[in-house]
Amino acid sequence: MSRADPPLRAADLTKQYGPFTAVDGVSVRIEAGERVALLGPNGAGKSTLLRLVAGLTKPTSGNLAVYGTEYGSDARSLRRTIGFVAHETMLYENLTARENLTFHARLRGLPASRADEVLERVGLDHRATGFPDEFSHGMRKRLSLARAALDDPPLFLLDEPFAGLDQASIRTLLDLLADRTVVFATHDFERALNTCDRLLVLARGRVAADLDTATLSDVDALRDRYWSVIA
Repeated sequence: MSRADPPLRAADLTKQYGPFTAVDGVSVRIEAGERVALLGPNGAGKSTLLRLVAGLTKPTSGNLAVYGTEYGSDARSLRRTIGFVAHETMLYENLTARENLTFHARLRGLPASRADEVLERVGLDHRATGFPDEFSHGMRKRLSLARAALDDPPLFLLDEPFAGLDQASIRTLLDLLADRTVVFATHDFERALNTCDRLLVLARGRVAADLDTATLSDVDALRDRYWSVIA
């Protein structure tokens, strides 16, 4: 594994669930430091593509490499280069915020002190002893982000990261992701246009368009392009 290799390279990546093809022959290369948004209607394959890259599900066919290493050769090490935040927060409700993080830190061979470091970074250090069911949606999302950041990974994958967040939480999220390679699925056209270098529009499991945000003048131009390629 080498950081000189691209964070993500997929070739003809396909994922089938029985007769249904969720991801259909996706080929994409993402360079270090890029911020890429996945846009597309529900069922377009955005979440499945993120889960494939995160190593949470196996492709039916095709090739997928993270920093030059394909899954299957060293999956555990690969996962430590990735911070994945699912749309569902998936927290342990009977553990405090700190305990949620120290549990995962120990699983990854990290010191327990790492939990307090990332809690401070996401602005939850004052709620370290609180339980997730006491938290707002935004606080739960920030705790999930803290968990993903435990390894200080260079690549982050996020599924609908801005949904339900206030402006302060969005700023915390963007600050934490500064200087990282980021791929996120979203329906937020404005946020995608204003925070990303590239937009991958998915439709029916395929890449319908790969857009440079510099070529789009405003959100209306993005919407027009979006509807033209998914129709």
